[in-house]
Amino acid sequence: MNLQSMTGFSRAAAEHDGAAIAWELKSVNGKTIEARLRLQQGYERLEPLVRQLVQKRFSRGNIQASLTVGRAAGTLAQPVINEAFLKDLAGLAKRLEEQFGLAPASADGLLALRGVLDIPEVAETEEARASVDAAVLGVLDLALAGLEQARLAEGAALGTVLSAHIDTIEVLVLRAEADPSRDPAAIRARMAEQVALLMDASANLDESRLHQEAAFLATKADIREEIDRLKTHVASGRALLDGGGAVGRKLDFLAQEFNRESNTLCSKSNAATVTAIGLELKAVVDQFREQVQNLE
Repeated sequence: MNLQSMTGFSRAAAEHDGAAIAWELKSVNGKTIEARLRLQQGYERLEPLVRQLVQKRFSRGNIQASLTVGRAAGTLAQPVINEAFLKDLAGLAKRLEEQFGLAPASADGLLALRGVLDIPEVAETEEARASVDAAVLGVLDLALAGLEQARLAEGAALGTVLSAHIDTIEVLVLRAEADPSRDPAAIRARMAEQVALLMDASANLDESRLHQEAAFLATKADIREEIDRLKTHVASGRALLDGGGAVGRKLDFLAQEFNRESNTLCSKSNAATVTAIGLELKAVVDQFREQVQNLE
């Protein structure tokens, strides 16, 4: 399965029996799957089916769906004008104009008055309605397929970026692991230097006790466990990206684990070089997590 972004746009249109049907879909980030529908008046009956189709195809994202259905001129009912009423209104407007100096009435103003112009509803059989509904849902399916392709295209680009971040994390972890400050000989020399400084400062200190405390602190400051866990997380991240599918939540959790180990590595570091690596690692992890938020 391929990775999907949660952002995308698509539009699909078709004609059916004199009706121009068009769907526009827009998808943005979301913790769950949510469909916000704007259906043309008279098509609210399709809302449950539309929601089912959206939820069947996607697992995360806020999806806005707009439907428009336009009838061809030959299929629309002809408007009916109440000419007697219009004549009375025109006469009244003329008298008001002459008596009070009001502006003359316009044709569109008179036609807009209730009762002057009526557009009768077109009778629609159950068979015709079912046929239009099927066509509307068919166009929706095309729009959903287009949205899925748009999300997949962006997901592929995100996958490349995330993979590069994981490669960088691995390089930094290996640098921390190979840092000269972690060499046993360097650790012993640093411990001996620190004990010597303390002994010079006070002759009353117990040298053997100082060596024990220094060894304890050196053990506590060792970052072997953090390095091992970071390597494991790197392998897990690559496996999730290679597996594809709706892995956004899993990668987000993994980003939190990356961040936790990076923080611990910085806090346990007893060398400026390792601290610098840890800070750089935290920056890359933040970038990784920010991009993960866009994945399904």
